Amino acid sequence: MIQAITDRRSIRKYQDKPVPRCMVEEIIKAGILAPSAKNRQPWRFVVVTGGAKEGMLAALAAGLEREKREPFLPESACHLDGAEYSFSIMKHAPVVIFIINPLAEKFRGVTGHKDKSCCSEEDRIAEICNTQSIGAAIENMILTATDLGLGSLWICDTFFAQKELDEWLGAEGELFAALAVGYAAEAPQARPRKEMRDVVEWRES
Repeated sequence: MIQAITDRRSIRKYQDKPVPRCMVEEIIKAGILAPSAKNRQPWRFVVVTGGAKEGMLAALAAGLEREKREPFLPESACHLDGAEYSFSIMKHAPVVIFIINPLAEKFRGVTGHKDKSCCSEEDRIAEICNTQSIGAAIENMILTATDLGLGSLWICDTFFAQKELDEWLGAEGELFAALAVGYAAEAPQARPRKEMRDVVEWRES
């Protein structure tokens, strides 16, 4: 698995080649095996392939168009081009896996957001813990995809079409992220990483 960590890349171009279902199941199994706070396992997975992608793409397109008129994320308008690029990636990826947190409340939009100051400390901590758990699940999935010879891309730009995707998915809870999976049609170089000396502080006595 150390080799998978080294080899992993964010893949944005995919071959027009289907991914066997057994491989997708291996990826999801790896996500399910991730550690989670209090063993809450705050995840559900929706796998979208083939003709089902038409509905997904329609929801994404509708969300991006709505975002230009009635932004759900008004302060992130500068990132809308990136979301449209993510849309094109999801269009060509053979498999898109949506990761949903069934324990989370749905976003209510700019005017309906719950004031975080009204949440109890326990609720806020539980939210942070669940977020860490889901991140661990997605990382397991990405590394397993790499180990299987597949490429993947962790996508967070789904928030620009949150309302539309929530309605299309029809799932309880809140959409957390998407994972594009397929056979890579590119081999990007590793991006620079910070040196250990820049990010680690040792305290030994």
